[in-house]
Amino acid sequence: MKKILALVIALTLALSCAAALAELTFTTGGTSGTYYAFGNVLAQYITNNSDVAVTAISGNGSAANIDLLDIGDAQLGFVQNDVASYAFNGIRSFDGKPIDTFTALCALYDETVQLITCNPDIKSVADLKGKRVSIGSQGSGVYFNALDFLAAYDMTLDDISPFYASFGDSTEDLKNDALDAAFVVAGAPTPAVVDLATTKGCYLVSLDDEHVEKLMGISGAYSKTIIPAGTYDGVDADVTTVGVKATIIANEDVTEDEAYAIVSTIFEGKDAITEAHAKGAELDLEYASTCGLPYHAGAAKYFAEKGIEVETAK
Repeated sequence: MKKILALVIALTLALSCAAALAELTFTTGGTSGTYYAFGNVLAQYITNNSDVAVTAISGNGSAANIDLLDIGDAQLGFVQNDVASYAFNGIRSFDGKPIDTFTALCALYDETVQLITCNPDIKSVADLKGKRVSIGSQGSGVYFNALDFLAAYDMTLDDISPFYASFGDSTEDLKNDALDAAFVVAGAPTPAVVDLATTKGCYLVSLDDEHVEKLMGISGAYSKTIIPAGTYDGVDADVTTVGVKATIIANEDVTEDEAYAIVSTIFEGKDAITEAHAKGAELDLEYASTCGLPYHAGAAKYFAEKGIEVETAK
């Protein structure tokens, strides 16, 4: 009888521990991008160092990730903060159909808008006229950034031959001369671009201050960004462009305790995370708390403990 009782108690404890460990799906990006690589590092670290189990999966970018959270197929997602703002406010491709079933957990690092080419004659966005240009998936963050870049130079999609492709497919097409240029929006160095730079060689198109200002006027989410010389093989000068913020969002299935655990584990574990991925070095609480979106109550609790107040969902 005692053995049976002990077995029942052990089973009950095991089940209660399993129940306490939340399991959340984190949708990231394509396997050739920074979302996927860094997302997997974060998911593994959170799982190993908190009571929340996070599984990172590949995704199709900001708009698709927002849709997955909205229908409940994922609970966490990486997004560009500009696209998340469009969704939350029901503008651009979300026109009249706002999605407000998510909140921000934290912004993590700058996503750089990189215009990549293997053609040395393409020195400006204006040189894209009549060219074959990859602009990301339709409705993705890359797509909107490409439209904005063209608009800053008084151009539209009608001025180019647009291709809708992932980072990996775009860089493969550049290798094979099937494309003239590609927009890649991700933390630099981006794995797909690193591969292109080392195997074929490529150029990054730089912006002048006038067009940086125009882009910041088009979207308040943009900020001036410098890609340092040497970030990619053969890119020997600084490249001026704009960036947005890579942000983790959560849907309504994520509890306050879970959100608190995720954010606190990431920022208390900065050193260990940096050892696993270079983007960890960019983790900064002030940066994390300013993405232009309302924050989850659990994230707000952690920021408040650090003396930072953030807006929460009403």
